[in-house]
Amino acid sequence: MITAQIARYLWDARTAIDDILQFTTGKNRDDYLADRLLQAAVEREFQIIGEAFAGVRRLDPTVAAGIPDLPRIIAFRNVVVHAYSAIDDGLVWQIIETKLPDLRAHVERLLGTAPPP
Repeated sequence: MITAQIARYLWDARTAIDDILQFTTGKNRDDYLADRLLQAAVEREFQIIGEAFAGVRRLDPTVAAGIPDLPRIIAFRNVVVHAYSAIDDGLVWQIIETKLPDLRAHVERLLGTAPPP
């Protein structure tokens, strides 16, 4: 069951995903690699996603276990925060293009079963 607190974390994650998708609409990999401000904005939203999912995991490991790639998402948040010099911007772009839309759809499905935050 999705509690109100878990729903708040999921809403935060969905908002951050939507922000990344909005920030990168009409952009390509080269645009991303050349725009430090865009990179910083995207990295901040990935921090929020990782932190929100860590909160879900703390509150309900069963719900968290159903989130695709959750351990990797949280680990990426830790890289962004603590090992920022190791960020591979090309890999970040690849995640935006190949993983983020599916993650958003999954979060949306979870929110469909949740009370409003």
